[in-house]
Amino acid sequence: MIIYGVALLSICTLIGVFIGDLLGVAIGVKANVGGVGFAMLLLLFASDYLQRRGKFGPLPAQGVSFWTAMYIPVVVAMASQQNVLGAVKGGPMAITAGILATVVCFALIPAIDRIGLSKRQTALSANAGQGK
Repeated sequence: MIIYGVALLSICTLIGVFIGDLLGVAIGVKANVGGVGFAMLLLLFASDYLQRRGKFGPLPAQGVSFWTAMYIPVVVAMASQQNVLGAVKGGPMAITAGILATVVCFALIPAIDRIGLSKRQTALSANAGQGK
């Protein structure tokens, strides 16, 4: 049933937000630090675990798929609640961290592509050896 997928998502969200709140307290900020990210990781691991055990069929997966499609709008809405202006006025660290993260991500694209390329080449050579 679709509701089981939504229930799994809800449980993962609650646990993720709780972990994000604990992390915020641990580092001394009055904010949730990475709660949505933790929730998504929990959802990935939990749904994969349940699928491998045969306890997560196509109908529950539809409930998760719906909210997966909603993930980006939810994150945008959450980000709009952040005090970006306060972070920028507080010092150049926010801008530096954002620029550095973007540069690192762009720099890692060729490395990630090479990993995928080697897997594709291995698959193609295996298929060519079989006469396909």
